[in-house]
Amino acid sequence: MENLKELVEACIRKERKAQHRFFELYYGKMMSVCLRYIKDRDSAQEVVQDGFIKVFDKLDLFDFRGSIEGWMRRIFSNTAIDAIRKAKRNPFLSENDNDFKDPGVNQMEEKEDLETLQLSYQLAMDSVNQLSPAYRTVFNLYVFEEYSHKEIAELLGISEGTSKSNLAKARMNLQKMLEKKNVHKV
Repeated sequence: MENLKELVEACIRKERKAQHRFFELYYGKMMSVCLRYIKDRDSAQEVVQDGFIKVFDKLDLFDFRGSIEGWMRRIFSNTAIDAIRKAKRNPFLSENDNDFKDPGVNQMEEKEDLETLQLSYQLAMDSVNQLSPAYRTVFNLYVFEEYSHKEIAELLGISEGTSKSNLAKARMNLQKMLEKKNVHKV
């Protein structure tokens, strides 16, 4: 595999092969980020495309002091949040979580520890996706993207208290959903 710095420099020079290689290298990880925020796979793919456009536009600003993957995750998280905002007027102020619907998850028999762990992870992620946009977004930003409540508040235009409240309610709703599905705490 080529040197990341050389690949980035080639992308900055707008070399199509390098951009294609960069896209292939990070597509899966960035799609996972987008799917944490957006349930619909087609919409998430649109966000991924928009995110890569932003990454390629701003790649010359990356200084290699931190992880390029972390830098990109922030861009993709923000792009997903922007897409949610476009779809709904500020859903982040919601105090009610009426979006929970039990999708009727099939219970699999425990065959091996690895299969059980994968199933538990998938059920947990499915449950996260059942949260309201407000709760899901705050949960993702805090847990997966490691934003502080202050950063979340600034990013979403809400108070720190609302961020903390939405996180607490998201956790409480997740626990209820997982208990309903007979899954132990993850």
